[in-house]
Amino acid sequence: MKRTEKDNQSFADRLEDRLINFAVRIIRLSARLPRTPAGKHVAGQILRSGTSPAPNYGEARGAESNADFIHKIRVVLKELNETSIWLRIIERSQMLPTTLLVDLIQENGELCRIFTSSLKTFREVKN
Repeated sequence: MKRTEKDNQSFADRLEDRLINFAVRIIRLSARLPRTPAGKHVAGQILRSGTSPAPNYGEARGAESNADFIHKIRVVLKELNETSIWLRIIERSQMLPTTLLVDLIQENGELCRIFTSSLKTFREVKN
């Protein structure tokens, strides 16, 4: 079944909300990291990468061209991939209990798959 423009708008709104919620969770997670030099470094890095997908997606939604849209969605995916690495570093270094990370790691993976699929679909439609 083909999506209507209204369905696409609703999906985009839900996705943006999901990215905002993800950013809020990253902010809360970073506040729980240890106040050691390593903890502060990781907190700053994950704050930057984990909070940027939401505003970058907002910019993509207002893209001025197809190329601009693709570029901005690639930035969203790049930042989500970086966040995935920081989450794994936190997990492996045991800076926080794994129980605090499991759901966030899962959500990050789902968001990465959504944006990877979106890029693939967009390229196929435009070719």
